[in-house]
This record gives sequence, C-alpha cells and structure tokens, in this order.
Amino acid sequence: MELDVAILSRIQFAFTVSFHIIFPSITIGLATLIAIWEGLWLKTHNPYYLQLAKFWIKPFAITFGTGVVSGIVLSYEFGTNFSKFSELTGAVLGPLMAYEVLTAFFLEAGFLGVMLFGWQRVSPKMHFFSTIVVAIGTWISAFWIIVANSWMQTPAGHVIVDGKFEVASWFEVIFNPSMPYRFTHMLMASFITATFVVAGICAYYLLKKQHLNMAKKGLSMCMWIALILTPLQAFIGDMHGLNVKEHQPIKLAAMEGIWPAEEENVPLLLFALPDMEAEKNHAEIGIPNLGSLILTHSWDGAVQGLKSVPAEDRPNVPLVFWSFRVMVGIGFGMIGIALCALVLRRKNALYHNKPFLFLVSLFTPTGVIAVLAGWYVVEVGRQPWLVQGLVRTMDVVSPLPPERVLFSLTLFIVIYSLLFGVYLYFMRKLIKKGPPSMATLEQQLIGMKAPGYALAWVKTLNHSEQGEK
Repeated sequence: MELDVAILSRIQFAFTVSFHIIFPSITIGLATLIAIWEGLWLKTHNPYYLQLAKFWIKPFAITFGTGVVSGIVLSYEFGTNFSKFSELTGAVLGPLMAYEVLTAFFLEAGFLGVMLFGWQRVSPKMHFFSTIVVAIGTWISAFWIIVANSWMQTPAGHVIVDGKFEVASWFEVIFNPSMPYRFTHMLMASFITATFVVAGICAYYLLKKQHLNMAKKGLSMCMWIALILTPLQAFIGDMHGLNVKEHQPIKLAAMEGIWPAEEENVPLLLFALPDMEAEKNHAEIGIPNLGSLILTHSWDGAVQGLKSVPAEDRPNVPLVFWSFRVMVGIGFGMIGIALCALVLRRKNALYHNKPFLFLVSLFTPTGVIAVLAGWYVVEVGRQPWLVQGLVRTMDVVSPLPPERVLFSLTLFIVIYSLLFGVYLYFMRKLIKKGPPSMATLEQQLIGMKAPGYALAWVKTLNHSEQGEK
C-alpha cells in the first residue's frame, strides 16, 4: 500500500494535539478550583479547604508539567509537516503564538514555583496571590490559543498580498466572529472537566470511607458548581452552534447529518449511520422538526445541507456526526448528575448513596472525553480547509518522504504512550496516598508565616469535623 504523506502528517498532528489537550483541559479548571479553596480557607479558616488545596496542588503540578512537555512539539510540526502553511499565515499566527509566551508563560513561570513550594516561605496572602496569578495565566494561555484557532475557523482582519496573509486589523484578527463563543465554551469545558475529576475522586474516597470530611466538602462544592455550569454550558453551546450555522454551515450540516442542499422541517437525529458515498443516512432515529427549532429557532426553519457543496469540500461526516453526539451526550449526563445530587442533598443522602457515588466516580474522565470529542468536531468539521474557505490542508503539506513521517508518528505514539503511563502511575500514587493529615497541616501552619491562622485552627477544626453539608 502506498503511503500518503498528507494523511500521515494529519494523523500525526491529530494524535499529538489530542494527547496534549487532555492536560490543559484539566489544569485550567483545577488551578481555578485551587485558588477558590485557598481563598475560602483564608476567609473562613476551615481546614478542609486548605486540605483540598494542598492535596490537589500536586496532581495539578504533574498535569501541568505533562501538558507543557507534550505541547512543545506542536509548534514545530507546523514548520516540519505544514511548512507552506507557516509561510502563508506566519504574519498572523506567529505573533499570536508569541503573545501566549510573553503573557501566559511568563506569568505561570514567575509564580508557579511560589504556588508549588512557597507554602512555608511566603505569607498565606502572598501564596494566595501567586495561586491566582497562575490560574489567570492558564486562562490567558487558553485565550491566545483559541484566538489563533478561531481565526483559522472564521478568518478576519487580514489582507492577502502576493499569496500571503498580512494583518489589516489586529482587533478583527483577535476578536474574529467565532472567538468569543469558542473561548467561553472552552473555558467552561475546562472548569467542568476539573470539577468532575475532583468530584470523581471525592466520590471514590467516600465509597472507600477514606478522608471523609475533605471528600464531603469537595463533592458538595463540585456538585454545586456542576449544577450552575453544566446548564450554562448547554446555553453557550447553543449560541456557539448558531455562530457555526452562520459562518461554517457545512460543519453544522455534518454535525447534524443533513444531506439535502437545503432542508426544512429538520429532525433532531438521535441515531444515524451517515454514508458519504450514498450521500444519505441509514437507520435514522430522530425527533421531527426539533432540529429546525434548535438550529433556526423556527419550527420549520431551513438549514443548508452537505449537498450544497461538492463532495471534495465536505468533512468526514460520520466522525463529526458521532463526535458531536458523544460531547452532547456526556454534557447531558453531567446535567443529570448535578440534578440528582440536588435531590440527594435534600434527602441528606448525598454522601451515602452508593449508586450515585459510583456513577460520579465513573464520570471522572468524561470531561476530558467530551473536550476531545468537541475538538474533533471543530477540527475535522473544518476540513478540507485549514483556513476556512482560503487555504486547503492538502495544499500546504510539506514535501517529506512518507516513510520519515511514518517513523516520527510511530515514535510519538510510543513516547506519548509511555509518558501517559508514567502520568497515570504518579496520579494513582497521589490519589492512593491521599491528602495531608490534619496533624500534618497543623504543624505546617505553625511553621508558616501565619500565626493568626494557626491560632484559628483549634476553633475551626471542631466545627469542621461535624461534616457540614
């Protein structure tokens, strides 16, 4: 079988970016949660907030480090595997990548050390400030990455001179039509992902009857957060979908499995088997007219379909169609868990219902899965374009020997698999070890530059151990 360098290059980039996105999707939300817990500890002196912060800061550090290591190769792959793309769009995308380094990385590098190792070297308020700065740094990093990717989805603010992109308006480049929706959607997804990672581990501790007070506090907070954020994410996702309908209608058609050039009374397909050769779906199960209502806010609204463009301008429909349903299905599952938690809380059974705790523990990785599925919708749905409507992916692939790309792809798979194994090994060790004990935290507080907090320890510990709901 003849090797295709374009396909191999796309698979390699898809594999490396899929592996990398796992870790920022956790660290962005986890840094925010740690900052919240630390702030609540400073305000209330409740030791279980401090226990949560000190426990999760180590998983955060491992996840953050793995994300940095796995992400280094991505910028190089633009030059090695898609060199012409770098040449065409470097004036736009190059500065955006540099802004991420100059803002987010400098903030994180400057304060991460204090956050991780400064507990007994700086005052509690200074440590809290460092934690906030690191959290903000993760948001800023996400901002610039989403700006760059959104410009590729909905390019704006540029002119093309001698076949190359040049910036006409940085404001329009940065705040391109899809950026606000995509940045908000991704930030919320990261918060929800971290929330369910924490909730899943807390549920596991409750099932094992370990670290009960901390686990109760963590699970309770996470379920309140999920109750607010998951419905809000569904609303943001609907707004994002309307933006996709306006600017990338073929991607939306692939997401919904719509084939006719223009179709009215569109059903919401719950199940279908898209057939790209026959240009139709098999075994459709759908709700009549609900697709039109959601997509156009009209019961019989018309939606542009896949047949409105030539076959070579369509993405891989089955992959986009099912990735979208995985993402949405997990999202509704999370909403269901949050509502179930509310019911159990009212019955004073939140921490004791074993089926519920088992379900929450099973949902630990689902946020990451939903993020991956969402990115497959975004990236595969844009194909065959690398810059929507302007640059085709196949036209900017580097003229490399296919065997060399296959070798590097195999090497990445082996190395990243080992790296992921090491990551899971250390995460398992940290979870098995559990949080620092109350006695350990008390000794650490005495050694910190925090005499006031050490004196408040005895007063708050007795109250906290009653296990507030």
